Amino acid sequence: MKQSYQYFFMDLDGTISDPKEGITKSVAYALDYYGIKVENLDTLEKFIGPPLSDSFQEFYGFDREKSLDAVEKYREYFKDKGIFENELYPGMEQLLKTITEQGGKIVLATSKPEVFAKRILEYFHIDKYFTFAAGSTLDTTRNKKADVIRYALDSLGIAAEEAIMIGDRKHDVIGAKENGMACIGVLFGYGDREELESAGADVIVETVEELEEKMKKLLKTD
Repeated sequence: MKQSYQYFFMDLDGTISDPKEGITKSVAYALDYYGIKVENLDTLEKFIGPPLSDSFQEFYGFDREKSLDAVEKYREYFKDKGIFENELYPGMEQLLKTITEQGGKIVLATSKPEVFAKRILEYFHIDKYFTFAAGSTLDTTRNKKADVIRYALDSLGIAAEEAIMIGDRKHDVIGAKENGMACIGVLFGYGDREELESAGADVIVETVEELEEKMKKLLKTD
């Protein structure tokens, strides 16, 4: 891990904002279509972070085709309602403002479809802090975190060594490592310390305030 960086790649769900209500309601909506009733939305937290199609397969045994259909049902609810059932983590906008004012370049790198991710940034009026926003494609041809990170690197024309990834789940860490990138894991989202450490996070922080201080220390100033 280097001592300084100019580019900070940030995950969205569980890192910048808490999307629990919108995502779990959207998943429940999709599952209900298949006759699966979910009484406790908390049990669907595991869908926050990983690609949706993978989660429907892993947690409910859907085959590839059925999982893709389930994602379409999910989007019926999410695109107009669930997308806005979402909250910025306290202190996050100040973090984004501080880092950009000090010369840092913040890049969104999320497995959420890019079209939805950009709407969320605009909804919270924080899109002005982002140098670039990279997300997955609606047809899932680019939905793994490693692919999203590579897309962002290529679009910006920078090397992996110039950036560091920040996220709350193992998928963020694994995606960063597959691209030769260092990663900061955060504990205020939906992953725990064991998950992030096992995946190989270089640094783990507990709060938004701690993350901001770490980013300021790592910010390349020359």
